[in-house]
Amino acid sequence: MKSFAVASTIVAISALAVANPTPDWGYGWKGDKKPYLWSPFEFTSTFHVVATPEQVFNNTVPATYTPGEPGAVGYFNYGINSYLDTICYNITLLGVTGDYRSGARTATHIHQAKRGLTGPPRIAFPNPGPVSDDKKVIRRSVGCLTGPFTTGVLANGVDTGVGFKVAQIEADPASFFTDSHTVKYVPGVVRGQLA
Repeated sequence: MKSFAVASTIVAISALAVANPTPDWGYGWKGDKKPYLWSPFEFTSTFHVVATPEQVFNNTVPATYTPGEPGAVGYFNYGINSYLDTICYNITLLGVTGDYRSGARTATHIHQAKRGLTGPPRIAFPNPGPVSDDKKVIRRSVGCLTGPFTTGVLANGVDTGVGFKVAQIEADPASFFTDSHTVKYVPGVVRGQLA
């Protein structure tokens, strides 16, 4: 009788877990097509981008080279879980001075555009901090974001993040770049292509 009660409790807890998975976890298929419980820290792809001032272009048509802050560098590390539409980020900016500036919710983004072109932001990340005028201050931002994404930038009345999925980055990383914008370098303090 005791073993039946324990077995019933385990089955009930298992059913509850399946019926109500936590929001940070999801189900998908892995490799041999067996069901798999995905965590946001299991990535379907990763990107390590070194962003420099020499890669910055402005929004004119056609886009023209507009260098960012001399001596600045950005290390943008992304882990994508396309099953959960989640992107985790670890962003470090070095040699960047002044406050941030952007028409978006934040001034640190992934934009959709090929090398040498400009395009709309698709994901807005928390700006690395602390803000300082001292070039020796290291700015960092670490965390995860899960869709639906919004940027605060409108194109034809629709936010440029609406409908965007991180799987689009995996499908064509060369069509995306990452950057950060400051008051002194509005087109971009640094920029780097994802591929």
